[in-house]
Amino acid sequence: MSQSKALLGSFTQAIGTVTSAVGSIPFLNDKKQFALDLWGNVLQATGNALEADAEMPDTLGVYGNKIQAIGNITVIAGLLSKDGNKLEITGNWFQSLGGLISFADDWGDKQSSVLSPIGNLLQAIGNALQAIGGIYEERGNKTEGQSLGIIGSWVQAIGSILCFLSQIEKRLPHRKKG
Repeated sequence: MSQSKALLGSFTQAIGTVTSAVGSIPFLNDKKQFALDLWGNVLQATGNALEADAEMPDTLGVYGNKIQAIGNITVIAGLLSKDGNKLEITGNWFQSLGGLISFADDWGDKQSSVLSPIGNLLQAIGNALQAIGGIYEERGNKTEGQSLGIIGSWVQAIGSILCFLSQIEKRLPHRKKG
């Protein structure tokens, strides 16, 4: 059951990151951007929670996924409040920290696919870029901030897709070489 839950969580998170990344595209109107970002973060938080629940207790992977879920919830709170930019920045930093913790967990796991640590590292980098972009926007550098946010969203999405592919790879029967 936990393998299925991990796969579902990883899939849900990947759909959420792609949804949020699509919401970062500037040619969409503000209402569409908001809706895509909000629902993308809801899906990400749900996916991270499912993944945390599927992990072995007291592992870095559990804590990394929980911290990422807290980060998504913080971003959601920021999106739903009038002046939520600081909450969104904080939420992105939490997600980045959670991604780094998950990366550390996968890095030491000899059974882990190479896709998982790379995916978690990309997610952490993407979230950090989004947070830095938010700081730029807060300081009046809107164009640079938005550009960093868009790049960060897509880097995070690519990372979450790699983590999902890693979950699929875990379920495939292993073939002996030679």
